[in-house]
Amino acid sequence: MYFGAAKDLPGVRELFEQEPPPPPRKTRGELMKDIDADYYGYRDDDDGVLIPLERKAERKAIKAAVKQYTNKKLAAMADEEDEESQENGIQDEDDIDSEDEEISLDETDERSEVQRFMAHVPNIPTQADIEAALVERKKRELLQTYLGD
Repeated sequence: MYFGAAKDLPGVRELFEQEPPPPPRKTRGELMKDIDADYYGYRDDDDGVLIPLERKAERKAIKAAVKQYTNKKLAAMADEEDEESQENGIQDEDDIDSEDEEISLDETDERSEVQRFMAHVPNIPTQADIEAALVERKKRELLQTYLGD
């Protein structure tokens, strides 16, 4: 580095006027050197922050989907009832009461819909069940080995 009057010397002034050389380009190997599983997002779940956020978003999505489904179902039922009422003419008071009961049943059906959705998931064995099955299989193998069926 040059200071003071040294900057005004003929060779030094030309050095300051030149543009600095461009930085050397990195090779593909240098660029890929630091890329690991974190770069691709494979270890995002390790810190424990993402899982509760995903659960919350999943619950919201399920509620929205159930609500959309029930609204669509109610709209389809209302359209069918309108068509039936146009075909049959005027409705009786009993029909109106039964419609109110159907709507209240649909509301309870909405709550049980989520439970039914969960009921379709097959029963997944717990760790204890798996360990018990492994112990049982090992017992059978040992008995078969020593008793020789």
